[in-house]
Amino acid sequence: MTPSLQKSRHIAKATSRRRARPLVLIAEDHEDTRSLLRTMLGMSGYAISEAADGEEAVRGAKRSKPDLILMDGGLPGVDGVAATRRIRLLAHCNQIPIIFLSGHAEASFIELAREAGCDEYIVKPIDLDQLADVVKKYLRKDGQEFRQLDQEGVLDDERLTVAY
Repeated sequence: MTPSLQKSRHIAKATSRRRARPLVLIAEDHEDTRSLLRTMLGMSGYAISEAADGEEAVRGAKRSKPDLILMDGGLPGVDGVAATRRIRLLAHCNQIPIIFLSGHAEASFIELAREAGCDEYIVKPIDLDQLADVVKKYLRKDGQEFRQLDQEGVLDDERLTVAY
């Protein structure tokens, strides 16, 4: 396990107890893509948990009960489709939104991912604006969006400055 994964897991574990920020599980085997997603979501005020393969994704969902999962389709070992199916079988995880990220744009693969239980399907390369909109769509609490950072990197209600 890489030091960045250990650090992210520690941070996610600490924040999941109080859940002031929504927790997003990033299940992605490519470190560069995980880093991009971690940065984008972290700058938007989300807590992050990470998994580099399908087994880790299932364990991470079970352990941390994230508010949303970004699931890569091509994970090593247990792929994204199988991991999604397994997560959907976990009682406390069957309602977590799962956004599937894949380089496969074929209708048959999209249907396979949807049948496994994903809520959205985004084709790579990822359009970050599209992803941000989809994440916001699912991370609402009682009809309200979780706090988001404004354009200056400041939380609306706390005026806490975040350095980029």
